[in-house]
Amino acid sequence: MSTTKSIDTVHAFWDEVWNAHDPAAVDRFVVDDFVIITGGETVRGRENFKAWIAGFLNKVDDLHLEVVESFESADGRRVASRWLLTGKNNGYLGSSPDGSEIAMTGTAVWAVGEDGKLLTNWVERSAWELSQRLNNGGTVIGT
Repeated sequence: MSTTKSIDTVHAFWDEVWNAHDPAAVDRFVVDDFVIITGGETVRGRENFKAWIAGFLNKVDDLHLEVVESFESADGRRVASRWLLTGKNNGYLGSSPDGSEIAMTGTAVWAVGEDGKLLTNWVERSAWELSQRLNNGGTVIGT
């Protein structure tokens, strides 16, 4: 295992990719054949993952991801995080891009390789609840 704690790698990933709005930074963190499973979708490969992130960032302006808490397994091979994503709606989940404030909570479980690179990410997020608020004229901030 790398001397850097896996939890530190995941937190750096959140900051340098999502909070910096920099999909290209993915190259520093994940393996070539990285897989993310999220929202009923499986994205395979680092290049496809970068494109997926760019698409997500295009739908949520001023995106900020706050880590609520994270845990690392004793061997460093798994990291679990709870997070809060906030931003402004730019057409997320097929809604009208009205610039309204949005918030969504989620959890992510990461598999980490012996070299410290991220291998796989499984994500559960409150997208359904957010979709209901966005598409039914309800309040979009809060979880």
